[in-house]
Amino acid sequence: MRNLSLKDHYQNQKFNNLHEFFWGFGSAFHTVYAVVPLFLKELGSPDVIATSSAGLFSIIIAMPMLFIAALTRNITNMKKMVIIVHCLILLVAFLMGYVFTFSKFGVTPNAWKIYFSLFIAYALSIGIIVPIWADFLEKTTKRSLRGKFFGIGFAFNSLGAFGGGIVLKYLLETETSFPKNFGIGFIILFISLSLGTIVFYFYKEKNYNKPRKSFKTFKKETKEIIINRPNFHRYLFSRVFYCATLPAIGLYAVYCQNKFNFDISEVGSFTILNVISMGVFSYLSGYIGDKHGHKTSMLLAYLFHFTAVILAIFSKNMFWVYCIFISLGAGQGAFMPSAMNLIYDFADTSDKKTYMALIDSFLAPFSILFITGIGFLVNDNKFVLSFYIVGFCLFISIIILHFFVKDPKPNKLSH
Repeated sequence: MRNLSLKDHYQNQKFNNLHEFFWGFGSAFHTVYAVVPLFLKELGSPDVIATSSAGLFSIIIAMPMLFIAALTRNITNMKKMVIIVHCLILLVAFLMGYVFTFSKFGVTPNAWKIYFSLFIAYALSIGIIVPIWADFLEKTTKRSLRGKFFGIGFAFNSLGAFGGGIVLKYLLETETSFPKNFGIGFIILFISLSLGTIVFYFYKEKNYNKPRKSFKTFKKETKEIIINRPNFHRYLFSRVFYCATLPAIGLYAVYCQNKFNFDISEVGSFTILNVISMGVFSYLSGYIGDKHGHKTSMLLAYLFHFTAVILAIFSKNMFWVYCIFISLGAGQGAFMPSAMNLIYDFADTSDKKTYMALIDSFLAPFSILFITGIGFLVNDNKFVLSFYIVGFCLFISIIILHFFVKDPKPNKLSH
């Protein structure tokens, strides 16, 4: 095995920053917390579909992950594989752009159903990508510097999204008709993701001969994780209650528009504020995680999401709405590097793809439960009650993570 040199790590950091910038810029035109729910609403979808889109996104992502982890257990050329699977999402992004910019299907009464089908395909593509991407990054980073690697990378993602948010706001303020204005955004998404995918070619990987793993061995190792990792189980239990944030992410924009009747171009403002906050706290949480453990930075994510719920409940005007999306961005920014690094810490020398797939597969039923329950309340226009439930669940998740989960950082705990 050839270890990754410090020079290679920092070179990969530069390419990862570029990849994340392109990904963030494009994703600003398809955010699940603002663009997707409001686009669905404008297309004429039921409110329960629009508000639950962010939660459904996470559930659909989880569906193929364990299967992909098993299927790719013996893949050694991760660079080639990560580029191949990214082509799936490029195809979906291209179709979204084509349908709503050039096709007549985008203006039919069934347009929301067509988009929703493409949205599901988009989420499935990410579910296929994520385990392979996580394994690829494990092989292109030095362990002691991963917190900063992800923190800086996600900060560049936010920087790109900031630029994308400005362009999105301008695009939605032009005289371009609906839904063509969103369709042009989806074309920009396709171009940006294509550029981000090309960057993978330039990464340096650790070279080693990986022993082949039979499916029987894979099942045995998976069973071992499920049965004999009590600290990991407690972490999962805290994440169960954190799942309440999934319906809330799509709820903020719809609830606030119903309450304050703002122009849809405000989506660009929400995106800009969200990504600035996300970028700052992506970097800070990565730095804090390397210094004090990634459990600490994960607590920040939980607390900021809790703050967003409180702000939504007591919101008085648009200033409060802007603060909601700042808090939401801080929570998302702190969550991303923390969640990734906690997976690496819990997995230690085990297969990272399996841990990631198990987390999302285990949480999927609870995500469905929260989305269904909140969906019924939204149908009855009980938005405030929904936020009280989300806030209570977040409070429980904070208690569990802080008092019952030990930081799995290798120098503190082996598992």
